[in-house]
Amino acid sequence: MHPMLNTAVKAARRAGNIIIRATRNLDVVAVREKAANDFVSEVDREAERAVISTLHEAYPGHAILAEETGASGSSEYTWIIDPLDGTTNFLHGFPQFCVSIALEHRGIVTQAVVYDPVRNDLFTASRGRGAFLNDARIRVSKRQHLKAALVGTGFPFKEHAHLDTYLAMLRDMMKACTGVRRAGSAVLDLAFVAAGRLDAFWEIGLSRWDIAAGALLITEAGGLVGDLQGNESFMETGHIVAGSPKVFPEVLRLLEPHLTPPLRTPRARPTARQASPQPG
Repeated sequence: MHPMLNTAVKAARRAGNIIIRATRNLDVVAVREKAANDFVSEVDREAERAVISTLHEAYPGHAILAEETGASGSSEYTWIIDPLDGTTNFLHGFPQFCVSIALEHRGIVTQAVVYDPVRNDLFTASRGRGAFLNDARIRVSKRQHLKAALVGTGFPFKEHAHLDTYLAMLRDMMKACTGVRRAGSAVLDLAFVAAGRLDAFWEIGLSRWDIAAGALLITEAGGLVGDLQGNESFMETGHIVAGSPKVFPEVLRLLEPHLTPPLRTPRARPTARQASPQPG
């Protein structure tokens, strides 16, 4: 395992232990509403401190971009952190949340960790070295068509500017695939695409920390990731489509008629990200 990835795993497990301990006493967890339907708890903040402390012990000069404390430092290396993706689920005792850590080097994500502390599932990837779940190699699904696919999604719950557009997308997707799932943790949904548990995923209006680790997992597992037109601006726009190579283009075709001007990519780059095939 790459030394930087090993450090990220250590940090994710520390945060996961904090989160799991807190699930035993959810009624005393202090919570603040950052914005409509967007919550932060003292557990988010404690988990984030644990992650940053662990990373800075090993790499004190690296920059940080974290959900709760924002950006700090200046370096060619930046750690992108979501200490608790799925806070609303966590606060309700709904067991679908995770810790997400990615390392970006000169603008390219090179390491990824997604840790599900409920199931003790550890998803990891290093650029060019494949993706793994608990040390076993993972690949995206071999599903050939959208009609047989299980598709993940996330509702635009923070602000509703795209709600009508999203509902139209959802309506057509429900007619076109086997089933749609909205579990409430985008990072974990992306990890599930990498592991073949979901065949595709799409969402509007995510943040970099919701995307970075999951996107690398998927490309290293042989999948495709792009914005709503299949281009590479998903980290900037927050609009994302991901899936297996056969299902991905079908999702794009289904979404295309619903794309309003704000959802289209200005000066789009022409291809989605895909890792080179890995041996084995």
